[in-house]
Amino acid sequence: MPSFDVVSELDWHEVSNAVDQANREITTRYDFKGVKANYEIKDKTSVVMEAEAEPQLRQMSDILNQKLVNRGIDLKSLEKESVVKGNMRASQAVRMKEGLETDEAKKIVKLIKESKVKVQAQIQGDQLRVTGKKRDELQQVMALLRGADLAQPVQFTNFRD
Repeated sequence: MPSFDVVSELDWHEVSNAVDQANREITTRYDFKGVKANYEIKDKTSVVMEAEAEPQLRQMSDILNQKLVNRGIDLKSLEKESVVKGNMRASQAVRMKEGLETDEAKKIVKLIKESKVKVQAQIQGDQLRVTGKKRDELQQVMALLRGADLAQPVQFTNFRD
């Protein structure tokens, strides 16, 4: 029986490249001359931005977003946390969402069922398995999910015929 998996994954190599590019751009920008500001990846779960003031963090956020988009990372997978101020420094963590959250997976299953396509969708941990009798039905579901307004970016893997 044909099937595929719906997942939400990040290419951490591309995230790392985007962070490196953003760090390089900050060292060359005029408005960051003499300012200690940097990006750092923590535990492959988040990117921490540090600067001397909150307005600089907003500029750093824009730079990071631009670099991530250029690298093909969807901004829906970012979740900004609150700014932490202290000791003449300001920092902000940007959490990278990976894996389908249960609420989002349930929303996708509901969306598939409402479309009346004859397929089965089941939640398996942080991914979703969609099975059907015909390959065309699975492709309809893929097109439906690409066009849907979801809270997380999704990819399709493990397509079996």
